[in-house]
Amino acid sequence: MEFTDEQIQRYSRHLILDHVGVEGQEKISEAKVLVIGAGGLGSPVLLYLAAAGVGTIGIVDSDVVDLTNLQRQVIHFTDDVDLPKVTSAEEKINKINPDIRVITHHEFVNSKNIAGIIENYDFIVDGTDNFPVKFLINDACVLAKKPFSHAGILRFDGQIMTVVPGESACYRCVFPEPPPPDLVPTCSQAGVLGALAGIFGTLQASEVLKYIIGIGDLLTNRLLICNALKMSFREVKLKKRAKCPICGENPSITTLIDYDQAICDLKQ
Repeated sequence: MEFTDEQIQRYSRHLILDHVGVEGQEKISEAKVLVIGAGGLGSPVLLYLAAAGVGTIGIVDSDVVDLTNLQRQVIHFTDDVDLPKVTSAEEKINKINPDIRVITHHEFVNSKNIAGIIENYDFIVDGTDNFPVKFLINDACVLAKKPFSHAGILRFDGQIMTVVPGESACYRCVFPEPPPPDLVPTCSQAGVLGALAGIFGTLQASEVLKYIIGIGDLLTNRLLICNALKMSFREVKLKKRAKCPICGENPSITTLIDYDQAICDLKQ
């Protein structure tokens, strides 16, 4: 593809960057990325993907903007309260970069609709805050062979990993089953440091861009964990589990499952 003079200026810092250049920016411009959850994690992911010039960005969210979201969900402003989050996010993306095609899905993902939602995207970002949906995203992506980024935050702690089905450990290789309902509190029950969402959402955006361009080392077979109080990072090595119920040698999960759990706030 040929970039216009305005696009060359807009993406100039990528175009002069080793390992990106014109070829890398072309890959970014042709990519299709789906972000599930336009909240704390999804906000920085969407902002940076739009700024980078990802050609098509899909947003899935069934919620509306609430005043309590604004402490960490930086894509939404005070005037957006009561607007659908997908509408608010689309507006900001268009203001950042009018070249982007935005596809909004104002709905809650479940076992019946997720396969159809993810099928036309190259990469999926999990920006959700409850275990039923995180396991659903993992299973749907593994079955559809869609690479995705997982992240989760709570209080002062966060974690992130990237999954490339068929090549790396999946979420169930690490966490085989969701915890019992109400065992683990949500952000609205336990709180979360707002800036932590920025840290991990930005890391997710970096993983997306690296995957699209085909550079660097992804967080595959690695779980990166951060405690913001100590500002300490540690890495846990992972490997594909032969007995994983979804990506193992003899998978027991061949269809998508909806798990029940009390949900206070879907988006991080």
